[in-house]
Amino acid sequence: MYSNSLTELDRAHLIHPVASYRSHEKHGVRVLASAKGATVTDASGKQLIDGFAGLWCVNAGYGHESIVEAAARQMRELPYATAYFGLGSEPAIRLAGELADRAPGDLNHVYFTLGGSDAIDTTIRFIRYYWNARGRPERDQFISVEQGYHGSSTVGAGLTALPAFHAGFGLPFDWQHKIPSHYAYRNPVGDDPQAIIDASLAALKSKVETIGPERVAAFYAEPIQGSGGVLVPPKGWVKAMREFCREHDILFVADEVITGFGRTGPLFACSEEGIVPDLLTTAKGLTSGYVPMGAVLMSDHVYETIAEGAGAAAVGHGYTYSAHPVSAAVGLEVLKLYESGLLDNGVRAGARLMEGLEGLRDHPLVGDVRGRGMLAAVELVVDKVNKTPLPASAEPARRIFDRAWENGLIIRAFGNGVLGYAPPLCCTETEIDAIVERTRMTLDETLEDPDVRRALRAGEYR
Repeated sequence: MYSNSLTELDRAHLIHPVASYRSHEKHGVRVLASAKGATVTDASGKQLIDGFAGLWCVNAGYGHESIVEAAARQMRELPYATAYFGLGSEPAIRLAGELADRAPGDLNHVYFTLGGSDAIDTTIRFIRYYWNARGRPERDQFISVEQGYHGSSTVGAGLTALPAFHAGFGLPFDWQHKIPSHYAYRNPVGDDPQAIIDASLAALKSKVETIGPERVAAFYAEPIQGSGGVLVPPKGWVKAMREFCREHDILFVADEVITGFGRTGPLFACSEEGIVPDLLTTAKGLTSGYVPMGAVLMSDHVYETIAEGAGAAAVGHGYTYSAHPVSAAVGLEVLKLYESGLLDNGVRAGARLMEGLEGLRDHPLVGDVRGRGMLAAVELVVDKVNKTPLPASAEPARRIFDRAWENGLIIRAFGNGVLGYAPPLCCTETEIDAIVERTRMTLDETLEDPDVRRALRAGEYR
């Protein structure tokens, strides 16, 4: 009765993000009731390993009492404090300082948002202001990478380069441009790392020349492309793109909303890439998903340019909930947990995860395995030679997710047959092994799908 009542309420009233509304009405909601560590329990009592940490965000894992207590204590003492009017709260001030201390290079200034999408929006506004302050208002063109994801706000979704976020929305805008992804498994130049880097540099150079070097404001890139299918660039790719931008006076924005806070190993993926971006966005793992919060980390030179350009005038950008004290208190506690062992455990668990997933390469449907740390993907094909994806008739996103669910595993199943993994950093060896084992079970069941079998026969599987 409890579940049926909620299902009907959900169907009648709750609009779900990035969903087919009609399909959701037909299939109904799965209600999650509780969670602890890396395990979630649904309303029927079924337990599952959350191999995707919610939405790449519950990095610390579920049920940390110290996080709950930090939020409760702050709610009792000061549940809200505006950052307008020169006001502030101790948690927000301290969290800004802690992030600046740990961020690469001179990313010493922090603007807090509610999440990743409005962090991206914030960078666009700051970048516009920056170039106006430098007397270069014509620098108003932005470049990002195909298959990249930079949120789903009105302007951020235009930088995002995934069709579902453009169709029907009138996006992208004409000032938003794309270059091809580094996507090694399906790159036209092959999988040689230097060839991929050279091709990306050539594409960026060509795009800048086409737009006009004097017009380009900024270039956006994820250290690993998340929602595009967990696409890992060759070592040196990020650094090469950053250096190109530096040489051409183009601001480089690193989108670490997914990769930040131990997801790939260190606190920030940029540090292992050996770069310092002009701006860095983060969210998700910042509070381990317990409460909403995002952040823009800004380098000294960008901050000083904006500050000098504004002079005594206010910089007209703000959110009611920016620097929210409860979110900041949670962020401080989560940071303690990361540095008291979770980051180290994530490195060990990530190595075990990648080793286990690599062991699936012998499966008839596995075309590629890729990842870094606790961020990974398995790409499925029906022809390993021609890299033919699963047929649309097999409904990979829905059916594979359903099979994994029945096997006690939550993963991301992309529409083209890519399985995404981003488990909590607290995972034990047993849980990592179970993720791999349950994945193999799911692959075996997918192999028996009639639509997949037909595609295998049609492609004369080799």
